[in-house]
Amino acid sequence: MRVYVPLTLPGLAEAHRTGELGAGPFVAYAVTPALREWYVSDDIEELEYAALGRAALASLRLLAAEPEAPRRRVVVAVDVADRAASADPGRGPDPAALGEVRVAGPLRLGKAASVHVDAADAETDVAAAAEALPAADGGDGDAQFVVDGAEDHELLWFATQEIPNLVGAGA
Repeated sequence: MRVYVPLTLPGLAEAHRTGELGAGPFVAYAVTPALREWYVSDDIEELEYAALGRAALASLRLLAAEPEAPRRRVVVAVDVADRAASADPGRGPDPAALGEVRVAGPLRLGKAASVHVDAADAETDVAAAAEALPAADGGDGDAQFVVDGAEDHELLWFATQEIPNLVGAGA
């Protein structure tokens, strides 16, 4: 199973320093039965893209809680054994939990398949989205429009060998 771990650039720098993602258990995102039902697709690439999007939104939430972090969403894709991650069936229909899984323990960063990060030109929109997130969560339509503006930016794909350059430039 591929899981998508939401981070910030300082979080990626810490993972690079320690060699581990998360202390476990921690939240990541994957193609879950609830995500399949919500997305209504059998195309695994589309479903994985949807899980990546859910992780990007979780990264935005981390940014909202870390005002000093560079305003770029970060998601690390890692392949894990199916038993290493599990969805909470009780939260299945909860829209906020779509694709959410719990990873049992720390993951070696060396096992990561790729890293996905916003381009520098997304920072203004991501900063505005992080600031608008609480109001959007409260039902403010204008704030939700601002949050959706961050989603208009595609995360860039990076090989894991590029992590030192990413954390050197952004952390």
